[in-house]
Amino acid sequence: MTEPQLLKRVRTRHFLSAKQNGTKITGLTSYDQLTAKIFDEAGIDFLLVGDSAANNVLGYDTTLPVTVDEMIPLVRAVARAASRAFVIADLPFGSYETGVADAVHSAIRMMKETGAHAVKLEGGIRSADQIRHIVDAGVPVMAHIGFTPQSEHRLGGHVIQGRGAGEDQLLADARAVEEAGAFAVVLEMVPAEAAKKVTESLTIPTISVGAGPHCDGQLLVWTDWAGLTQGRIPKFVRQYAQIGQTLRDAAGAWKADVEAGEYPGPENSY
Repeated sequence: MTEPQLLKRVRTRHFLSAKQNGTKITGLTSYDQLTAKIFDEAGIDFLLVGDSAANNVLGYDTTLPVTVDEMIPLVRAVARAASRAFVIADLPFGSYETGVADAVHSAIRMMKETGAHAVKLEGGIRSADQIRHIVDAGVPVMAHIGFTPQSEHRLGGHVIQGRGAGEDQLLADARAVEEAGAFAVVLEMVPAEAAKKVTESLTIPTISVGAGPHCDGQLLVWTDWAGLTQGRIPKFVRQYAQIGQTLRDAAGAWKADVEAGEYPGPENSY
């Protein structure tokens, strides 16, 4: 977005100016202070403390069980560690769907108790009222449309959205969240051409999660591209490291040294 040394803190206005200037926005998930500090120093523009923490931190099979109470310590750790990046807290399933009052309460609680700079929630037209009221309460909102993981059972699993007649619904959802006051919108698992049309039709920036190269920015779950995730990796992920294998090799080497009596050595003893 902007050179790290020239920008003390990314703000919502920088998302808009990046879109206007044609500068790509970068985002990664983070769930702890160690990765938050590393990604912040790398110049990543925003850090999403995603409900994907359910799978990647807490051991759940899906994102659905994670609660606000479980998310808050993770968001707090990331917010404390990031000095430049814009920190966004995911609102988990059940914390905003039941109505405007619950949505505003969840968003305010997340902001007050963590130091986050914004919240993210899923849904287009169906979540527009919640977005509007949260924004009116003074909390910036990043919207999320297309494939929405919290609705995976209703959508029939990990299914690409926005194909064929679904493109009209995608556009309608995008316009609804923009009109409701969202400062940006995530497009997940939609065809690249559909994402391009949405991007060209909005004044707010679009953030791609498997939505092709035409969006204003890109967001990935960090454990996917770093080779730490176990099991299936989404097609849209390019892996930049194999940290999981590195850790396995290191743990095996340490175990072997302990069993052979080679660790700790003289240099490791007081």
